[in-house]
Amino acid sequence: MTSIKIKFRPSIIEGKEGCIYIQIIHNRVVRQLNTDYKIYAHEWDAESESIITEGNRSNILCSIKEHLEWDTARLKRAIKQLETNNHRFTTNDVITTFHRITKETSLFSFMHDVIAQLKQLGKIRTSETYTATLKSFMVFRKEQDIPLDGITSDLMLLYEAHLKARGVRMNTISFYMRILRAVYNRAIEKELTPQNNPFRHVYTGIEKTVKRAIPIKEIRVLKKLDLSLKPSLDFARDMFLFSFCTRGMSFIDMAYLKKSNLKNGILTYRRRKTGQELTIRWEKCMTEIIAKYPQNETDYLLPIIRRQGNERKQYDNALHLVNYHLKDLSDILKLQRPLTMYVARHSWASAAKAKNIPLSVISEGMGHDCEATTQIYLASLETSVVDQANKMILELL
Repeated sequence: MTSIKIKFRPSIIEGKEGCIYIQIIHNRVVRQLNTDYKIYAHEWDAESESIITEGNRSNILCSIKEHLEWDTARLKRAIKQLETNNHRFTTNDVITTFHRITKETSLFSFMHDVIAQLKQLGKIRTSETYTATLKSFMVFRKEQDIPLDGITSDLMLLYEAHLKARGVRMNTISFYMRILRAVYNRAIEKELTPQNNPFRHVYTGIEKTVKRAIPIKEIRVLKKLDLSLKPSLDFARDMFLFSFCTRGMSFIDMAYLKKSNLKNGILTYRRRKTGQELTIRWEKCMTEIIAKYPQNETDYLLPIIRRQGNERKQYDNALHLVNYHLKDLSDILKLQRPLTMYVARHSWASAAKAKNIPLSVISEGMGHDCEATTQIYLASLETSVVDQANKMILELL
């Protein structure tokens, strides 16, 4: 028989907080599990051996009580595991198993493990979004970790309120919530927590965003700008136009394009986001951009990754600089919406729609294989159909 009791040790200094510890008794052997929880003597009920959660520190005391309940639950789980696997165990075994379970079922530790696994699989961008979500949640929690089974509907509502108070947009809130939900579902699969549906009351949808596209006439003006004396702006403009010319190719796909991807007038590549293979007919405007950068000695088609070593950092730096200089170009052109590389993608789709090109063709052209409603009736379009659509748009330049 193993017993668990919450105990309080008052401070020897009058008016100072005392410490809470957990007493574990097994086969008449007593061990103490120290905690970081501290309360004052008048906040402890010695008769019921529990915290008094009233007074001006009620929020803090309720939080300590909640964490003690989690600790007790994990200790009971440790004891159950030991009883199932080994009839003979000691109080030391209970504490060792408790620490192992705590690490396994801690949200922060579990997310760090998921992030490390994503990196090993080469899913760098996804690992970065998971890292950003974890940092956001850690700020909300004030760096205080939480067990996976402590993720409740009330906690998620509090996190949502925290994000709203900080001025975070609803789509970003949904983004964070969906990542946390994905992590939570992984934990359920590993049987580290039961399914308590903690995300049922928070926002996980997608709101309509402000239109990011610019009209073709503004892209035409951008193309005609004389930037011969401003190479940084010229390069940013070229990257924007290359993306537009290649049906809104994302900057990361542009960065990792290799010269070997271009054969017999056809550019073939796989989207790093989805792994989908796309082919694009090579057009004159693409040749004109490539011809401006003949000193590219790497295997890459565009001068984004320029040397050996830390390619990801070169990509990140280039994206930052290009978007920075695109904002300067927005000011020069007096555009209502600032240019970014993502605007090029939106603008191609908008231009395609304006030419009455079917949604299914636009979806295929942009590699939107995850758009289920489009893909239900979309079997496989001939590449020539998409290329012809792209040619119609480029003729407008």
